[in-house]
Amino acid sequence: MSAPRDFEDSTLWNVSEYERACEENGSSGFARLGGPTLLPTTLLADLDRLREDVVHGDVLEVAAACMRHREPALLLLRHQDLVWPVTLFPADMSYHSPRDLAAAAPAGLATLSLMAAEPPGVRPPGHWMHERVGQAEHYRELPPLLWALALHGPRRTLLAEIAGTAAYRAVGQGAARNLSAPGAIGSAIERLRHESASLREVAAWPGMNAERAARMINALYLACALLVTRTHPAARPDTGLARRLFGRH
Repeated sequence: MSAPRDFEDSTLWNVSEYERACEENGSSGFARLGGPTLLPTTLLADLDRLREDVVHGDVLEVAAACMRHREPALLLLRHQDLVWPVTLFPADMSYHSPRDLAAAAPAGLATLSLMAAEPPGVRPPGHWMHERVGQAEHYRELPPLLWALALHGPRRTLLAEIAGTAAYRAVGQGAARNLSAPGAIGSAIERLRHESASLREVAAWPGMNAERAARMINALYLACALLVTRTHPAARPDTGLARRLFGRH
């Protein structure tokens, strides 16, 4: 399998085809589309700090690192037996994908894993490298994807950046204003707008538990709608809570 003929190809790769392409070309082939051959050093340093999560294919931690540094990256994601090339553009709050991953079924998102993170091959709309801007219909809003990954993806514990001794509060609307928060999670978000609470406290609220609380807090963080305080009286360590229930993730 050679490199992709066209980065606008709407056909997703089978995992076996992707792995064969990597063996033949030394990479997925997307790097041949032009642009930098390495991710920015600041992003690479953050990913190196999160090496264990990255090695285990943690999509959410890598997406969160891109958001922190506002750096674009191509994430090659395994969704069932297919490889989805998803390019994040945090500065534009958009992403490029031949199909809308945010609309995937929760059961599919639950098994999503990161196969590789590479420099982006495409550019966002309006970029001066107009020949690298893809078809308009392949660009989508980023917040719904991050929200879906946080609420339904594989990660069941807090992101490393916001874990530890902390209190959390939902602030403003951020990018969460048009996102769906059903049932107990919606009620917990509304309550968190009026009071600060630790992970342990949120987990004890009606309809919540350790996993739901962690997922909700991760979603608010990625939607830029979370205030994290380490010195608030409500701050409590999360050590042992989710990890005791779920293991590492």
